[in-house]
Amino acid sequence: MQHPLHWQYKHFDVLTTPELYEILKLRSLVFVVEQNCVYLDLDGKDQASFHFWATLDGVIVAYVRILPPGLSYEEASIGRVISHPDYRRNGFGIELMQRAIEQTIQQFHVNDIRIGAQCYLENFYENLGFKKVSAPYLEDDILHVEMLLQRTH
Repeated sequence: MQHPLHWQYKHFDVLTTPELYEILKLRSLVFVVEQNCVYLDLDGKDQASFHFWATLDGVIVAYVRILPPGLSYEEASIGRVISHPDYRRNGFGIELMQRAIEQTIQQFHVNDIRIGAQCYLENFYENLGFKKVSAPYLEDDILHVEMLLQRTH
C-alpha cells in the first residue's frame, strides 16, 4: 500500500540543501537527460520563486516552480512542471497543477497565470483551463506555446 503524497511549498530562501539538491536532480533527469536537451536550467529565476512538490516515500514524484508576476511574464507563472518518470500515469501531474494553480492565485492574489508549455502537453494544460495565446516557438530546440489561464473570481 502506498503512503499518501506529502506536499511541500517553500520559497527558495527556506529550501534546505537536500531539498534543493533533489529538486535540481529531478529537473536535470527530466529536462536534460530524458528530453535530451542541453540548456541552462539554472536561469536565475529560482531565487525569486516558490517551489512546490509532492513526495512519496521520500522521493519527489511531482514538482513545479511558481514565479511571481513580472519575472517571466507580466502575469504570475508556473514552470518546470515535472512528473518523475518512475511515477507517471498515477495522476500526480494533474493534482500537482490543480494545487499549483490554487497556490499561485493565493500567493500572488491574481486571476491570470501564463505558462510556456511544451506543445505536446497542450491538451494536458487545456484540460486545466489554459488557452493557447501564441503561435508555436522553439525554446531549447523544443516546440513550446504560451498558454493563459484566466479566472474570473
